[in-house]
Amino acid sequence: MNSSDQSNFLARLVSRGYATVISPGALHRGRLFHVQYKPLYEAIGEENNRNRKPASLGRMVERLMILDAVLADTHCTWLGTENDKLQHFIYGVLHSDLRKIDYPHLTFGDGDRKTMRYFPDKLPIGAERDFGRRHVFLYLVTREVPVEFRAFLHRHSELLRALPEWTIRLLIPRRFKKAASLYRYAVRDELATPLSPTAIEELEWFFPAREKKAETVSPPFGLDLESAAKKYGAARFQALHRAWQREGMPALWRAQSRVLEDRLREGRGRVEFVELSHQYLQLTSLVGVS
Repeated sequence: MNSSDQSNFLARLVSRGYATVISPGALHRGRLFHVQYKPLYEAIGEENNRNRKPASLGRMVERLMILDAVLADTHCTWLGTENDKLQHFIYGVLHSDLRKIDYPHLTFGDGDRKTMRYFPDKLPIGAERDFGRRHVFLYLVTREVPVEFRAFLHRHSELLRALPEWTIRLLIPRRFKKAASLYRYAVRDELATPLSPTAIEELEWFFPAREKKAETVSPPFGLDLESAAKKYGAARFQALHRAWQREGMPALWRAQSRVLEDRLREGRGRVEFVELSHQYLQLTSLVGVS
């Protein structure tokens, strides 16, 4: 499709009410097109896709960055929706090797209103073409500190253990270039440094005790709340505590597994840092701003 055809196509989308034109930023350079027409989403089986809803300019730029990363890698078939990912892994790759509850998910609500969303990060996953075994997990850096990235790794840990080969590809916008070192530390903590059985035993006492859920249980020898808070106050343990709050003891048991460390050492697991080169109009500063 040449530039004239593209212009005519986009003009028809707008004139028929299928898309809205957005001229972003104070300088109004460039244009974004938001496709919100519900029948178009229904035609691809995604009538409730949240991309139909208006989004902040920062979020739109983030989506452009991810789209560019997807288009740049032609070695993979890319999975975008929750349903596509579940279908691919459950019926095409892992079958019964992994329970559905062990796939990345978040739970919302309580009782009858309880809803579980799988692959809640809404980030594309690439499946290597030509019967390749490797999967590529994209992660766009949108914060200086990798709090959300650590949670992402916790959510995906069981899936990563089940897959024979994988790559985590971190996309680094220019404004977050200096934050890359913190993300490298997070990778080392979460993937390459299993906790010892002693640490797990102490955390098994400390996490409930700090929330006053285990007042009658004696602490491990030489440990009290104050000393444990100092010993386990690093970012890694804060992330592990949040995972424990959601999942209980399985989160701690996973933290001592050596499977992911072995994958990295053998080269079957990889972590890549890709600095994004495009300027993305004048809106790069909006990345990470909701």
